[in-house]
Amino acid sequence: VHNTFHVSNLKKCHADEPLAIPLDGLHVDDKLHFIEKPVEIMDCKVKRLKRSRIPLVKVRWNSKQGPEFTWEREDQFWKKYPHLFATTAPSSSAAS
Repeated sequence: VHNTFHVSNLKKCHADEPLAIPLDGLHVDDKLHFIEKPVEIMDCKVKRLKRSRIPLVKVRWNSKQGPEFTWEREDQFWKKYPHLFATTAPSSSAAS
């Protein structure tokens, strides 16, 4: 028995349309890694610890698997992506 297959055994692959990734929104770096960028800020909340409060923002990313959401620290996210806060008021000013 040989570990090869015959051409007659091969079948054409029909990909599902929802699984296809549109190439117009795809960004790769020089090492051909997919670049995920934040799309918008969905929500804001304040995480309360014993002695401190940490403002968080819920961010929607352009992920290759579909929409992906993560909670990020507002101050660190503000430094990297200040343009996303132009439409959303920061939660630290509205914190009680």
